[in-house]
Amino acid sequence: MPWAFEEGTGAFLYWLVRPGQHPDEWTVMYNEGRGPLWEHHAMGCLAFLLAVLTQSAKTQYFGHHYEVLKPTEHRFATADRTLGTARR
Repeated sequence: MPWAFEEGTGAFLYWLVRPGQHPDEWTVMYNEGRGPLWEHHAMGCLAFLLAVLTQSAKTQYFGHHYEVLKPTEHRFATADRTLGTARR
């Protein structure tokens, strides 16, 4: 079941859904989009995204983001704070 795509590449992230599995047991699959290669990650969506952001994911497909962006810090904020509707 697709749940995300990488813009400009045709690549998709999927949940591997098996009969009888609870959604908490679904794992992440990555397909390069323009080829037959698949990458399996035995973890859920949130764990996978965290692993990609912290460079701890064993992936051949997301490493190039670090060469371009060179992130040094991750910050998270609520929607209220981001949109400026938080109480002050």
